[in-house]
Amino acid sequence: MNRATAKHLIERYFWQLTEGCGNGNCTNEFCASCCDFQLLDNNSAAAKALELFKINAKLCDPHPSKKESDSSANTNAQPDSEMSNTDLCPSKEDFSDVHYLTENTVCMILSFCEEQGDYSALIRIIGKVFSNAEALIKSFRKDEPKANENSVIETDVDGHENQSEGTSEKLGASSAAALPENTPNESFDPCEVTVDIDAVRRVYDRLQTINEVEAALVNALIYLTPNLELDLEYLDVYQTNPDYLNVFLIVMENNNLHSPEYLEVALPQFCKAMSKLPVKALARLSKIWSTYELPHIRRIMETFQQLITFTVVSNEYDSENLVNDDGTVVAGTQCLKVVFYASILGGDFDVEHNEKDDDDSESDELTLHELLGEERLYKKGPRVDPLEKELGIRPIDSIKALIPFEDFVNESLNYVVEMDKDFTFFKVNAETKFSFQSCPFILNVITKNQGLYYDNRIRMYSERRLTTLYSMVQGQQPNPYLKLKVRRDHIIDDALVRLEMISMENPSDLKKQLFVEFEGEQGVDEGGVSKEFFQLVLEEIFNPDIGMFTYDDDTKLFWFNSSSLENEAQYTLIGIVLGLAIYNNCILDVHFPIVVYKKLMGKKGTYLDLSDSHPVLYQSLKELLEYSGSVEEDMMLTFQISHRDLFGNPILHELKETGDQIPVTKENRQEFVDLYAEYILNKSVERQFKAFKKGFLMVTNESPLKYLFRPEEVELLICGSRKLDFEALEKTTEYDGGYSKDSQIIKDFWETIHSFGEEQKKLFLQFTTGTDRAPVGGLGKLKMIIAKNGSDTDRLPTSHTCFNALLLPEYSSKEKLRERLLKAITYAKGFGML
Repeated sequence: MNRATAKHLIERYFWQLTEGCGNGNCTNEFCASCCDFQLLDNNSAAAKALELFKINAKLCDPHPSKKESDSSANTNAQPDSEMSNTDLCPSKEDFSDVHYLTENTVCMILSFCEEQGDYSALIRIIGKVFSNAEALIKSFRKDEPKANENSVIETDVDGHENQSEGTSEKLGASSAAALPENTPNESFDPCEVTVDIDAVRRVYDRLQTINEVEAALVNALIYLTPNLELDLEYLDVYQTNPDYLNVFLIVMENNNLHSPEYLEVALPQFCKAMSKLPVKALARLSKIWSTYELPHIRRIMETFQQLITFTVVSNEYDSENLVNDDGTVVAGTQCLKVVFYASILGGDFDVEHNEKDDDDSESDELTLHELLGEERLYKKGPRVDPLEKELGIRPIDSIKALIPFEDFVNESLNYVVEMDKDFTFFKVNAETKFSFQSCPFILNVITKNQGLYYDNRIRMYSERRLTTLYSMVQGQQPNPYLKLKVRRDHIIDDALVRLEMISMENPSDLKKQLFVEFEGEQGVDEGGVSKEFFQLVLEEIFNPDIGMFTYDDDTKLFWFNSSSLENEAQYTLIGIVLGLAIYNNCILDVHFPIVVYKKLMGKKGTYLDLSDSHPVLYQSLKELLEYSGSVEEDMMLTFQISHRDLFGNPILHELKETGDQIPVTKENRQEFVDLYAEYILNKSVERQFKAFKKGFLMVTNESPLKYLFRPEEVELLICGSRKLDFEALEKTTEYDGGYSKDSQIIKDFWETIHSFGEEQKKLFLQFTTGTDRAPVGGLGKLKMIIAKNGSDTDRLPTSHTCFNALLLPEYSSKEKLRERLLKAITYAKGFGML
């Protein structure tokens, strides 16, 4: 269907909704002549007409009496129309012949208004053009449109539309621009911009020095946006005319969009319209913005952030009135996503060097999850964002974004989002409800960790239910938990045998809640025993004498030993332990470089990652790349490298075939560096890391971990934070057994703790909580209890790590308190119920 035909049909629907067909017995529910029809105003009728056009609704034929009436009216109206077209010539001084804007036109109008001392003409033209999509599309073009192009719908500042043809004046201001063309231009460069952005910026700079113009821009945007929504919702305007994106490019160059007059009405409506752009248009918008200089893209980001913050602090949310249902916040977040990906595209990124994922063969058999109707909760496969897929880039591909990821987090939003509800929307109702976890860049790690916690807990409960069902069918004793019974002096052997057996026979048992029992010791695992189990496993398996990992004294980090004689099962065990720690919300004292977490998330290590894992090697390779002399003669390097095995013996390795005969030159040194890094970080430890990752994925393969978190955030989940704020811990600590924050011994206790060095503070934290790291969110999130344990005595303080509880006798002096406490935290090991 061509443009003229579509336009004619929409006009007929509009007349049918406003005037009717003239038949008093009409039964068409979409006709004003029908007795049951509810009258619509012109704006509602225009929107309804577009909707009826989309669904090809019934059109009435005009009744004979209606035809005669219309014919008479047209005959009588013709002389006036002819007089209007031939006799009334628009005056150039009122600029009525301006249908779109260029920089020169704006300058001309400004000069005229300044001479007259009256800006009413400028305000009228600004209102006319900026409230009309077609006018904006033609404005500020690099290739200025010719005068004989399609006519523009003229809209004056009061909102009245003037058009020479029939009822189009009552349709939306941008409807004509939205109608299909006969021959749409389908071949164009996605990053090519037909609008002159620099000219737009210069025009805004001049206009915004005039106070009266700002109100005209606000009113024009308010008038424009409903029509944009109609065009995008009911007509394929972008597919018909890719230059439709010019409207959004021009409006977003307004430096004042973050001001209150825009934030209340105009910008929320505009964001809702932008969020209705098709994915291809949003991707193109992101690519265009990625070419902007940092100040401009940051301004756009801050505009959307300001809108979200302004809306959140201006409203009250609760479990009945969720922020997820606030259209302004949702639209602002979706628009912010476009800037987020633009920031990645505009920075340094690497879409190559991806780890290969092992393909899991999917069974055709129905699972119990599917039989119970829970398949949507536990569907396999990574979640893919449509915009991310269209752009072909992921956040993990970013090396250095234009804007730091942290700047996209909105703390005001994080404060009000209900993560239990949001999790349900994310996992179950994604098609009908918006979840902020679909835009994880806006959430901080604390909020995302809450979402992960709900996912893990629900999965645990589900596995418990399935175990009960299996037990009922098979007549066996139910085993709803993952129970590990280990001997303290054989902890690796016992854990390895048990976990390996589970992973082979029934890997889903790893999704159950973990309970650990040390043989011969009392204690119910409320979390503390598991913490100690993890700690003891790590201490033993990271022991340099075992040789599974190498340790760097300078960086204090471990790396996989490429010459290790241990079998792959040991590395799989470590992977399972890390996965179980996340799954059971435990913090581990693990010291890996960040590249390990990148590899777990699917990215290979590259040269830049050596700065963290192998800093000495990185510095040497960097000097090689920057060397200005003769690389071949001065360095005398070849594509053969050497490293040492477990026993310190040198091992030669050729980075490429006949590498010992290929000299490193200025021309091929980048290739040498890349191959060197590829060998050290990937190939040399491929066997060990593959087993390690396999164990990790046994626990986390169905988790949203990979979708929600960045590598540095995964490290924070596993290891906790190294920043220990004991002031925050003091504020959140609770007291029991007769103690209070005003008790003298409590005052002495905190003075003693604050006087400790960093290592002593870590020992105290290890003694009390089972780990020397702070949880996600800091020590303020840790609920520690200090309880009275009798009067003055020589007994040492004791603790229940599972409850983060310290049992403290009421010592007679501060000195005795310090001496007893230091001895307890220095020599204590093991778990005992007192």
